[in-house]
This record gives sequence, C-alpha cells and structure tokens, in this order.
Amino acid sequence: MAVIDFETTGLSPLAGSRATEIAVVLVRGGEIVARYQSLMNAGVYVPVFIEQLTGISNEMVRTAPPAAEVMAAAADFIGDIPLVAHNASFDSKFWDAELSRIQRQRRQEFACSMRVARRLFPESPSHKLGTLVRYLRLPDSGVHHRAMADAEMTAHLVMRIQVELMQRFGLDYVPHHQHLRAVQSVSLSKLEATIQRFRKVPPQG
Repeated sequence: MAVIDFETTGLSPLAGSRATEIAVVLVRGGEIVARYQSLMNAGVYVPVFIEQLTGISNEMVRTAPPAAEVMAAAADFIGDIPLVAHNASFDSKFWDAELSRIQRQRRQEFACSMRVARRLFPESPSHKLGTLVRYLRLPDSGVHHRAMADAEMTAHLVMRIQVELMQRFGLDYVPHHQHLRAVQSVSLSKLEATIQRFRKVPPQG
C-alpha cells in the first residue's frame, strides 16, 4: 500500500488551494519499504497561518521543484499501488486535482485509516492522527503537519490496524487494501460479519 500525505495552502482545491508538499510511504509485509517526499512550487502564496501550522514558508516553496514535476514523480513512484491516507477525503481531493493539472488520472481507490480506526478503536479520545499515535503508542517523530512525518505515522497506524485485525479476529494472513476498505464502510454492528467474509476472500496484492 502507498500511504500519502499532503501539506497544502488551504482546505480544498475547489477553493483554489494547492499542495505545497507531498510524501509517500510504501508499506509491504508489515514494514516500510520505500519513501518519496518533496516540497512543490505551485506558484501560489502560503498564508501566514499555514506557515505557522506547517513551518513551510513562501521562500521554501519558491525554491522547490515545480508542482507538475513533483506530481509526475510521485505518480510514477506509486504506479498502481493501492492508496491510503488519514482522512482520505482530504488527500484524495488534492491528489486528483494535482494529477489533473498534468493530464493524469488516479487509477486506484483510497482506503482511509481514520475511518478504519473509528471502527477498531472507538474508545480512543479522538481519531485525529496525533491522538491515535499517542493512544496506540506508535512511533512518533514529534513533528506534525509535515508530509513525511505524518505519512510515516499513518503507515505505522496502518500496520497496527493490520495486526489488530489479525489478532482480534484470528486471521491467518495480513489484511490487504480491499479489507481496509471493507472495514471502513461498515457500522460497528456489522464489523464482525464483515471480518468473517474475509476468510472467504483470498488476499490479493
């Protein structure tokens, strides 16, 4: 799976916001196997509150590679590998919008680690990434709102989710992307029945 995270100038590409940084972490066999990260220059102004939140300044963006170059490299790095993000509804919009600017289109679906975590860890104080990292005692770089740090924490959360599914439901294989998408789409009351169906679906990928 390819875990991605964007830093951006705002909340929505529909409102003119653009990406300022992207990171991709590839997860396979319960470990991180590769990484890609780059700032990106989309030719837009970084608002002061965004700079204060992320530490990404207008000067950093101004000297970064062009957004089109970075997105092409990220898309080539990922290929057809299934995508995961924490709050995927946010990252998927920027992924699609930035890809469309270079006349490319996403070919695979997103799984959302936040939605899966809500099903598996409903007792967590919240399901924000930082809260889940602390609650589950996952590796924490101490850096937040930078793409690589957040992507790595999300990757560790995804691997923890895989272990949780195996242990809690007695699975004899590591759940894959299609299983995460199944879990994220069901209510808590239907989680057990959904997991039972996993045993009838041979893992792929």
